[in-house]
Amino acid sequence: MGSSPVFVRFAEVGPFASAFWRVTLALPFLLLWAYMEARQNNRNLSGTLTINRSILLGGIFFAGDLFFWHLSILNTTITNATLLACLAPVWVALFSGLFIGEPVGKTTVYGLIICIVGTMLLIGGTYSIAPERLLGDIYGILTSVFFGLYFLCIRVGRRTHTAGALTFVSTCITAAVLFLVVLVSGQSLVPATITGIMALLALGFISHAGGQGLLSVALGSLSATFSSLVIFVEALAAAVLGWLLFDEHLTIVQFAGAILILLGIWIARPKGS
Repeated sequence: MGSSPVFVRFAEVGPFASAFWRVTLALPFLLLWAYMEARQNNRNLSGTLTINRSILLGGIFFAGDLFFWHLSILNTTITNATLLACLAPVWVALFSGLFIGEPVGKTTVYGLIICIVGTMLLIGGTYSIAPERLLGDIYGILTSVFFGLYFLCIRVGRRTHTAGALTFVSTCITAAVLFLVVLVSGQSLVPATITGIMALLALGFISHAGGQGLLSVALGSLSATFSSLVIFVEALAAAVLGWLLFDEHLTIVQFAGAILILLGIWIARPKGS
C-alpha cells in the first residue's frame, strides 16, 4: 500500500482517474483470487460473491477515503494530508467496541500512541497550520474517518466472506463510485505513454490487489484496531521508497520516528504473537 504514491507520480492522469484505475485494474486479479478460493473450498464462485451491508459500506467508505485523500493533497501540503490521514487508527480504536464489538486493550492504545508520535517525527517536521489550507486539512481528517470506517466494515465482512471474494466485491463498489467521480470531474482516463500505463497496472496489482487484498487476509484473524496500524507502516514504506527512488533523504529525527512506529506496532501486537 505504501508504494501507491510512487506509482501515482508516474500515472500521467488526474488524481481521481488514478484512484479509479487503481481499483478497476485490480479486479481481474481479485476475481482470479476469489475463484481459486471458491475452488479450494468446493464452492460455486457466484455463491461467494454476495453483497451484505458491511461489504457495501466498505466499498463506499474506501471510495470516500480515496476521494477525500486526493482533495486533501490538492488543497493542503503533502505533509499535512499524510499526517492527518494517519489518524485512521484513532477512529478505529474509538469505534471498534461500539460498532463491531471488539473492545480495545490498553497495550494496543499504548502502541497506537507511540505510532502516532513516531509518525509525527517521520513526516510531521514540516506540518503547518494556515487559514488558506484549512479546507484541505479538513479533507485530510475526513480521509482518516472514511479509512477507519473501511477497516471496521472489512473486519465484519471477513466474518462471512473469504478475503478474495470480499476484496473483489467491495472493490467493484469502489470502482463504480469512483467512475462517477471521474465523469463529474472531467479528468482524462487515458495516460499519454506506456510509462503511465505500466504505473497504473502496478497501482492496481501491487497497491490494491496486493495491499488491500493482504489487509483483508489479516482482518480475518486480527482485530480491526491492530490491523489499522498498517497505515503507519504505509507511511514508513512511502518515506523509504521516496528516499530510495527519488533521493528524498531522511533525517535522524525521521529515522527515530520510523523506529518508534515499529516499536509501537510491536507493543500493540496480539498476545502470544
